[in-house]
Amino acid sequence: MTRQRFEGTDSYVATDELKLAVNAAVTLGRPLLIKGEPGTGKTQLAQEVSRSLGRPLHEWHIKSTTKAQQGLYEYDAVSRLRDSQLGDSRVQDISNHIVKGMLWRAFDSEEKSVLLIDEIDKADIEFPNDLLRELDRMEFYVYETRELVRARHRPIVVITSNNEKELPDAFLRRCFFHYIRFPDRDTMTSIIDVHYPGLKKSLLKEALEAFYRIRDVPGLKKKPSTSELLDWIKLLVAEDIPPEALRTDDQKGSIPPLYGALLKNEQDVHLFEQLIFLQRRQSRQ
Repeated sequence: MTRQRFEGTDSYVATDELKLAVNAAVTLGRPLLIKGEPGTGKTQLAQEVSRSLGRPLHEWHIKSTTKAQQGLYEYDAVSRLRDSQLGDSRVQDISNHIVKGMLWRAFDSEEKSVLLIDEIDKADIEFPNDLLRELDRMEFYVYETRELVRARHRPIVVITSNNEKELPDAFLRRCFFHYIRFPDRDTMTSIIDVHYPGLKKSLLKEALEAFYRIRDVPGLKKKPSTSELLDWIKLLVAEDIPPEALRTDDQKGSIPPLYGALLKNEQDVHLFEQLIFLQRRQSRQ
């Protein structure tokens, strides 16, 4: 028996606000627009909603070249021409050369499904508006076959955005919006516990201190994310790095070991090293 409300899963820590947002969007029958820093679990949310509710998942990952039509269907004229040249009888039925997109697959699902439209802001500015009618009415017309495709069940639509572009007001009006705030220390501790149960408390404490210390450095080009923290902890455990090596007063160096999992460009590394140097110089005065 499938569950009707999203309450998080054993592998995904969802705040009360996020759970409320998911269930509100389901109740309203509107797309859930999720924003937040990269690495805060926006894409994974749709996957966990699918798993939690026992629903099929359709994932549409958007690129800069993606067009809205591709989510509905594409007519493969090249394939039809090739089949025609080969004398394939399939060319008589044009539907054999219609490729279903992710929206069509979600609409065609025999049970209520979850549809992820991932990183919608990567596409052209007109992309969201081009989907308004289909997401509103849950139907679209296939001109090549003169077929009206209607959703058997309204899917749970999760749309993610990294805020690379502003989304049109007409599109925003049709969505239920939620911003995933960056996890505080208590929430982050719960997230780490899910991925690394039994992690030594001393290592967890020092890792979190170092992580948030880096994130708090003003002027960072790219702040480390949750997923990068998890990668870093995995490396710390694998290399058996002692907790004391993560402290700023450690004499072995001015920057945490294996920092390449957290800092991803030379400007941020240099900026952090400068800050540590200044702090040490001030402490000696």
